[in-house]
Order: sequence, then structure tokens, then C-alpha cells
Amino acid sequence: MTYGYARVSTIDQNLDRQLKQLSDAGIKANCIYHDKASGKNFDRPAYSTLIGTDKTAPVLRENDVMVVCSLDRLGRNYTEIKEQWEYITRTLKANIKVLDMPLLDTSKASGDLDTKFIADLVLQILSYTAEKERANIRHRQRQGIDVAIAKGVKFGRPSIEYPDKWLETYEAWKKENITAKAAMDALGLKRNTFYRLVKKYEEQ
Repeated sequence: MTYGYARVSTIDQNLDRQLKQLSDAGIKANCIYHDKASGKNFDRPAYSTLIGTDKTAPVLRENDVMVVCSLDRLGRNYTEIKEQWEYITRTLKANIKVLDMPLLDTSKASGDLDTKFIADLVLQILSYTAEKERANIRHRQRQGIDVAIAKGVKFGRPSIEYPDKWLETYEAWKKENITAKAAMDALGLKRNTFYRLVKKYEEQ
């Protein structure tokens, strides 16, 4: 049997493109499973139905084929993709076919170890490359932030400047000559801002 699996990361995204690709690949509608869930974890009902859980048997059987549109439908990083690939192909002994990467098709192996080896090798290279690129993006972002900080750019909430007549108004309030409300009105400050400045001033 050949099954299709499609996933989007949020309920706002549309599955239509993936469903059409799977249908165009010859997969029957009743054999296509799909999830609209976060990529942060593998709590995906349809996916779990396909590969099984501790309490349920997998739909995928030995020599069945699971078709996905792209490699990242299996996981969000190298570790997850590799774990899912190995579980499906080695534990369940089913096949995986990735539509946008023809080399990743273990169903073509038909007992040919060389073909299966190539598919596994390509998977590891692609997964590593994707993970490395994410690491490089994070590194470039960190470098950009460090350069900006060195140039004096400040991140986060802007620091609050003390308004005119802060000192005399603050001292009058501390001496209980005026109320906090009167001090806020005199300085044109909201309650939260006033007390944030008080804390900052007193810590200095």
C-alpha cells in the first residue's frame, strides 16, 4: 500500500498544495493522512496513526510506502528527521518517498542495498546541511546583534528619562507633602511609569 502524509505547522496554513501533490503522485484520497499542528513536537494524530504509538498498531506495514512532499514533513531538525527515517525504514521496514527530492525514495531499492544506502546517505547529508544552515543563521543573527551593541544600539524596552522637576517632586512625595497621585499629575506620568522611575532612582 502507498500512503501520503501532509502537514502544516499552524491551523491558518493551507494543506491544498501538499494534498494536490500527493494526489498527482497517484495516491488515493482515502490513503492520504494530514495534520494541522505545531512543528515543535510530534503530537500529531494522523502521523501517529500512520507510524503507530505505544497503544496502537501502525497503519504502515512492511514494504508499504509513505510519501511526503518534502523532507521537513518528517521533522524540524536533523535529529528528528533521522529518528523518524530510521524508525519507518528499519523498525517498521516500510519505505519513504520524498517528492521534491527524487533520490530520497527507498521504494526503488527492491532489495538493492546500494540504492537504499544512497537514499540513507543523501538523507543524512541533506539533514546535516539543513541543521548547519539553521546554526549559521543563528550565528549571523548573534554577530549582527553584537555589532549593533558595539555601535551603541540598545535592544529591549527603551530606558525612561526623568521628567523636568523630578527631584523636587520626588522629594515632596517622599516627605509626604504631596500624594503619589499629585506627584504623577505634576510630572505627567502614568502610575506604572512613576513607580518604575522611583525604583530606578532609588536603586541608583
